[in-house]
Amino acid sequence: MQELLKFQISYEIKDHLIFDNITGSVQEGDRIGIIGKNGAGKSTLLQLISKKIQPSKGQLTWFSNATIAMVEQEMQDFSINSLNQEAAMRFSKWSVPPNSFSTLSGGEKLKARLAEGISKNAKLLLLDEPTNHLDEESTDLLIEEIKQYNGTVIIVSHDRYFLDQVATKIWAIEDKKLYEHKGNYTSYMKERKKRRESQKREYEKQQKKIEKVEIQIQELSSWSRKAHAQSTKQEGYKEYYRKKAKRMDTQIKSKKKRLEKELEKAKVERVNPEYEVNFTLQSGAKRGKRFIEVKNLTKMYDNRLLFENANFTIQYGEKVAITGPNGSGKTTLLNIFMGRELAEGEIWVSKSASIGYLTQEVFDLPNEKTPAELFFRETFEERGKVQNLMKHLGFSATAWEEPIGNMSMGERVKCKLMFYILEEKDVLILDEPTNHLDIASREQLEETLESYNGTVIVVSHDRYFIEKTTNVQLSIKNQRIVKQYDKEPIESNDQKELLLMLETERQEVLGKLSFLTPTDEKYQQLDTQFNELTKKINEIKRNL
Repeated sequence: MQELLKFQISYEIKDHLIFDNITGSVQEGDRIGIIGKNGAGKSTLLQLISKKIQPSKGQLTWFSNATIAMVEQEMQDFSINSLNQEAAMRFSKWSVPPNSFSTLSGGEKLKARLAEGISKNAKLLLLDEPTNHLDEESTDLLIEEIKQYNGTVIIVSHDRYFLDQVATKIWAIEDKKLYEHKGNYTSYMKERKKRRESQKREYEKQQKKIEKVEIQIQELSSWSRKAHAQSTKQEGYKEYYRKKAKRMDTQIKSKKKRLEKELEKAKVERVNPEYEVNFTLQSGAKRGKRFIEVKNLTKMYDNRLLFENANFTIQYGEKVAITGPNGSGKTTLLNIFMGRELAEGEIWVSKSASIGYLTQEVFDLPNEKTPAELFFRETFEERGKVQNLMKHLGFSATAWEEPIGNMSMGERVKCKLMFYILEEKDVLILDEPTNHLDIASREQLEETLESYNGTVIVVSHDRYFIEKTTNVQLSIKNQRIVKQYDKEPIESNDQKELLLMLETERQEVLGKLSFLTPTDEKYQQLDTQFNELTKKINEIKRNL
């Protein structure tokens, strides 16, 4: 296989080091998945490879004049006026309506940009979080597109299932270094676990050796001090003790030098703690029983019927998932709840509700402002509380004075979440909240919403996230909105759809299990869940 690119580079922004002398290589035909926490520099690496920015040190060496196409995470403006025939065919295949870009849903906008980018047939295709906003059907189409793509693909993603399906190589950015692994996401995580365990053993062995040498040096130092003292006191023995002290000093220097050389040759660093994200959400006091009541709700958008004659009530304390394919009107429904869009019919929203609305939009924070300015607090104690929250959300200490414009998309989402964590809203309306979040942040958000004592309304295409955080579903399908309780399948008679949902969920559980051992606290719970899902899947398959 011919080498396309290799690099050895460092990159920093305003004295903040992102990469430190990282190396990597790209072979023609590679399917590379880039992983790492929010702010690790994944998108920055794509920007460097796309030649949009230059490294601070080092260089990228190209072995052919490769054409490059890049589909970025989010774009405020995009023109779909002039499309080639192949892109137009993909628009049709992916059900992207021929409307202006600004009127499309989040998923439709992404599909439009993916269709345009893939249709360029570039030698190197760069995709930044390509599954954000996508429904299940569109994600499956994208997986097939990538597998059949006649070129090299490099993908930034936090979607474990997606990476397992498409990646043949993983680049993991961790602690300003890049680890390269041949295989998919799951195989990398297994290899990473072995590497960290081996490093821990070698570090402990090294520390024991250092401790042993230091004890020897302390003993020699003690004897040397005594010998030096004796050489000034005892007449007739001064020269003996002086020589003895000198000999001891020589041994001390020799042992120190030997230890320094050994450490310089093969020093083992301490294993850094696992990246963790920790935050909680509390709600204010509830007032009344109903939060929203809807009667005969009908919505047309750009001459297209989204839904009609919808009737439902959302009670305080319910945790509701709004589901449906891309373009079905999920975000529009949230905007109707918030009074941002009008619709036919009646809608009543409790005036006493304190609502936090997390939109999909990532460009709605002022780029020039810093968290210190966004979350201004008068007292030192209040500022300390905000800075401590940022630390628990995975931000570095320098992020307090870093402009929003320099932050990753995931870090921007976390900044928006901070408002609702600090303000203790009693209703949270969340539109695709896991988009852009790293895996640790997604898992913490799942746990936080599980224990949150307020009302939750969430739009998400992440089946596992919905299963963990909600107990009611509002399904938008065939221009109807249907409310279901107890996590029942939306179309209980559609066994194939239910089978697909359960298999996706089982894959998510399996992904989590692969990182645990039987002694871990959550292993038994996930193992039981995996077996129950397998039982349901086998039962459905027998009935098909």
